[in-house]
Amino acid sequence: MAESTPALNFFFNESDLDESKTQSLIEKSLHGMDDGELYLESTQSEAFSFDDGRLKAASFDSSQGFGLRAVTGDSTGFSHSNELSHAAIERAGDTVRAIKSGNGDVMSNAPARTNKQLYSPNNPLTGIDFDKKVKLLENIDAYTRAQDDRIRQVSASLLGSWQAIEIIRADGHRVRDVRPLVRLNVSVVMGDGERQEMGFEGAGGREGYDFLFDEAVWQAQAREAIRQADVNLESVAAPAGEMTVVLGPGWPGILLHEAIGHGLEGDFNRKKTSAFAGLLGEQVAAPGITIVDDGTINARRGSLTIDDEGTPTERTVLIEDGILKGYMQDRLNARLMGVKATGNGRRQSFAHAPMPRMTNTFMLAGDKDPAEILASVDDGLYAVNFGGGQVDITSGKFVFSCTEAYRIRGGKLAEPVKGATLIGNGPDVLKRVSMIGNDLKLDNGVGTCGKGGQTVPAGVGQPTLRVDGLTVGGTAA
Repeated sequence: MAESTPALNFFFNESDLDESKTQSLIEKSLHGMDDGELYLESTQSEAFSFDDGRLKAASFDSSQGFGLRAVTGDSTGFSHSNELSHAAIERAGDTVRAIKSGNGDVMSNAPARTNKQLYSPNNPLTGIDFDKKVKLLENIDAYTRAQDDRIRQVSASLLGSWQAIEIIRADGHRVRDVRPLVRLNVSVVMGDGERQEMGFEGAGGREGYDFLFDEAVWQAQAREAIRQADVNLESVAAPAGEMTVVLGPGWPGILLHEAIGHGLEGDFNRKKTSAFAGLLGEQVAAPGITIVDDGTINARRGSLTIDDEGTPTERTVLIEDGILKGYMQDRLNARLMGVKATGNGRRQSFAHAPMPRMTNTFMLAGDKDPAEILASVDDGLYAVNFGGGQVDITSGKFVFSCTEAYRIRGGKLAEPVKGATLIGNGPDVLKRVSMIGNDLKLDNGVGTCGKGGQTVPAGVGQPTLRVDGLTVGGTAA
């Protein structure tokens, strides 16, 4: 359970920290503040990289430390150290107290407690021998190369981490969590003459390595990477212009995440720098569109039993049937906006202060058969996979590159295209959705979200969507 996992006692059992002394230092440091906490963290991580038919790199890292945060008004004092000692905490307290302005000495109420547990506390790094992990990558390499004689390069990587945290407040409120995270990636370079194209697939989640060692799982990833590379070898230059675009289910939700999701985070809306600021209760999307952020899905990459402020995660409805219902909130922005925190306070590590971030953000399914959506388009583009992109939170404008896309002709998929980019405005795109598929799919567990110089694991998803009048940038003459 998040409250009493025995493994987490090492913060005091295996360091020089005394619980009573530590609590006294927190109380002293945060006296007179609106909010704040001591965040303790210990992380172990490993990575294996297999390339050119051999193990290219293997690494193991461990880190531990604390972050002490004090909040008064909209000001934050934050100090961190990788030294777990009373002296280091006391020095950090001297730093964070610099923001104190005298506010009546009333600390915000602690987060609610929870008994839920969304993932196993077991450490995935210790369950399978080193040699077996290397052998898995060898098997992936051999299997993938045997599928097609056009394959020129195979790269596979296995990554895992185990993070233990404890959050202690000035009022004595304490919460704990342990967080496993694993991921397997397979990429393929396929060639035909002088032309070479790439395909990539990955899978992961908050669980042990066992499911990734399932032959059916890693072979499916290898075949999918090969399929993508094969498709790209047949691709032609993408068209340009305004056209109907059908977005596939699952990973294309990354466009939703970037172009819309960040604009629904509390800090941007409190500061009125989001295109969605001040629009609560208004129609911001086409009828039928419902978007949620859900950090409570078992073992998903973006899920958390508690967020990095100690608040239990939840299923937050952001847009319901096209109406803006709420924002994702950490404690600071929720307090200043007069609403409750939604369990979206996240930080990259003990060396970072929390901010409102997404967990697993996706659009719910509609009632249309995907085949019906495709058949409704006489001439357009079908976008299945995306690579990088850029988004302006204030305006909502975005540019996203497609890594797998096809022309639609007469309601059917035609030739694959290369070099297509989608250009638009997030809030505007929401209103241009004319058909919503019944095939909601979440991504395979490989998403990473960046904001304010911090990266955290995240999940995305959506059903098949028809978007009318979206600008496509292409390379066709």
